[in-house]
Amino acid sequence: MSSPLMPMYADATPARGVVFIHSCPRALSPHVEWALTQVLEVDISLEWTGQPVVPGSVRAEWSWQSPPGTGAALASSLAGFAPLRFEVTEEPTPGREGERYAVTPGLGMFRATIGVHGDMVVNEDRLRGAMSDAGESDDLQSRLRTLLGADWDEELEPFRYAGEGASVRWLHRVG
Repeated sequence: MSSPLMPMYADATPARGVVFIHSCPRALSPHVEWALTQVLEVDISLEWTGQPVVPGSVRAEWSWQSPPGTGAALASSLAGFAPLRFEVTEEPTPGREGERYAVTPGLGMFRATIGVHGDMVVNEDRLRGAMSDAGESDDLQSRLRTLLGADWDEELEPFRYAGEGASVRWLHRVG
């Protein structure tokens, strides 16, 4: 899929990614499609299927290809829909690392940098900050879990499984 944004970035490698809507109230689904359409500048019509974890909610996914940085724009656009649970991934491109965003109503937004081999990258400053904040306490493990998005993964894991017969792309935790 291409985007009208692409001509502005003719010399840049387009980024690819996926939007995973894990749970969305059925009444909110047209608004989610509208938000995706606004960012990607193409008409989006998702194939919604029931989400058995939350009766009355639906799930969907959309693969996209657009200029680098689109993953952040998609996550920002969807973050305003409070009951939504979703993940947005953007694969690395030459000269740019990838990103993963995970959002839940209770935890808010988690963002991670994804390296060229698909693993999560935690930079030195964030590690030093976690070590400093933990001080002499045994709180370092908790702070590292936060840096790795463990709570988001634990909350989203049941939502990643599809109902019978639904198409699914599995997201696997690294580490």
